[in-house]
Amino acid sequence: MSDQHIVSSFDRDLEGIQAHIMKMGGLVEKAILDAATSLETRDEELAEKVRAGDRAIDALEEQINEETARLIALRAPTAIDLRLILSVMKIAGNLERIGDYAKNMAKRTTVLSQMSPINGATAALRRMAREVELMLRDALDSYIQRDPDLANDVVQRDHDVDQMYNALFREFLTFMMEDPRSITPCMHLHFIAKNTERMGDHVTSIAEQVIYLVTGEMPDEPRPKRDRTSHDASVAPDA
Repeated sequence: MSDQHIVSSFDRDLEGIQAHIMKMGGLVEKAILDAATSLETRDEELAEKVRAGDRAIDALEEQINEETARLIALRAPTAIDLRLILSVMKIAGNLERIGDYAKNMAKRTTVLSQMSPINGATAALRRMAREVELMLRDALDSYIQRDPDLANDVVQRDHDVDQMYNALFREFLTFMMEDPRSITPCMHLHFIAKNTERMGDHVTSIAEQVIYLVTGEMPDEPRPKRDRTSHDASVAPDA
């Protein structure tokens, strides 16, 4: 087999893997928006679609991991190509985690739909989720375009998501102190807010992978996490 044929085969395989990444990213973007919409509109059917759709996201991550492992084993990639392959695997892992958080948001919709609404909370959470979805869209665009400036912009915008989370956390505390009946729904809403903030962290990790992919270096300093009001309230995604 000629070197030219090996190179063209590698490129075709890599293009296929990157197509999976973009498909997975599209599914995750939709999951974020649908989960937030189902929460705000109390649409349990839409929430169930988000939960069921997570299986397709998980399956794509598994397919990407299998194909990248096969590519490394069969094609003996150069150092630069290996960096790309490893970045793809990390991006897929971050997308899968974001999908998990969207699924968790959808799970809470069914519970919250049986409770009295907390004024303005679901609209604020939808805005926060929308910002994360826009960050993800730009992070994926920066990957396709190999644009480290756009990726860095995504990294900086994570601070806005943190600020939204901090404001919601304080608002939920105020509701709970003023009316004990709001404690249970506010706890569920806080869980969703924390999960959405964690989505932003994973989107930021994707953007940082793009910067590493293009420049060969990770960002110089960790992104700022100012005023982590609920530092001890970190919530891991459900299994």
